[in-house]
Amino acid sequence: MPDLDLKLFIPLGLALGGVYSMSGVGLLVLYRATGVLNLAYGAVGAMGALIAYSLVEDGTNRYVAYTVCILFGGVVTLVYGLLLGPPFAAREPLIKATATIGLTLILLGLMQRYWEQALVRTIQLPTSTVSYTVLDVRLSRTHLIGMLFPIVVGVGTAIYLKATRVGTAMRALADDREITAMLGVPVRRVEAAAWFGSGILAGLAGLLLADLVGLDAVTLTFLVVPALAAALIGQLQSLWITLVAGFVIGVVQSSLAAWSSLADYRTTTPFVLAIAALLWFSVRGATAAEGRAA
Repeated sequence: MPDLDLKLFIPLGLALGGVYSMSGVGLLVLYRATGVLNLAYGAVGAMGALIAYSLVEDGTNRYVAYTVCILFGGVVTLVYGLLLGPPFAAREPLIKATATIGLTLILLGLMQRYWEQALVRTIQLPTSTVSYTVLDVRLSRTHLIGMLFPIVVGVGTAIYLKATRVGTAMRALADDREITAMLGVPVRRVEAAAWFGSGILAGLAGLLLADLVGLDAVTLTFLVVPALAAALIGQLQSLWITLVAGFVIGVVQSSLAAWSSLADYRTTTPFVLAIAALLWFSVRGATAAEGRAA
């Protein structure tokens, strides 16, 4: 039996899981369009949230500050993609992913220089002041946004990839980049759209997480790990598996806090679930191959 009432932790887990899902979708779309696994995703969101915090503290309208946070994510990733995307286009995925660690370190360095790490900061979104009681559990609108908005993002992304010219071009790039370019598709423009869209989601994730878990640069930077785990569970292919995996990771991670003996292992949740899923896919693939051979 858990030491604390488990249902108290599930809402936060669903909200966090939703943000992981949304981030995983952003990582997945960018990877399929450009071949880049953006490990700077969390740092982009963290710095955007810190900028928004500073703007609000200086008297800027909070909605303007939140907009700046979201646009910061889009602009930073877009600039990175335009400057470093072409030189790395022909390199292996591992090298492309490693290159984004450089952006992570730059952003972390800037955050440590301009925002004192010992100072406790919080962003309270207007949606946090309104709450509802569901099954004896109090939920803020921020929790509900964290749960529901990622689903909207997932559905919207799926429709966008299937129903628009740019979305179709992104799917074509994922299948065969060279043939797509030969057919006259503006590859750079399509990649730019993927970078910008992924960055916008990073800014949104940073803003929501700053409210849900607090505004700490290092913590928010490494919250990219659960999103990455969700994308890996989806094998960097399936948008819907990625979406579900993010929610599962969030719920399991949060629920472990109800057991005092397991609470210290919460941070390992993304790794354990990702490894288990990848092993299952591997065994399933090997079994299917043996069946075809027979």
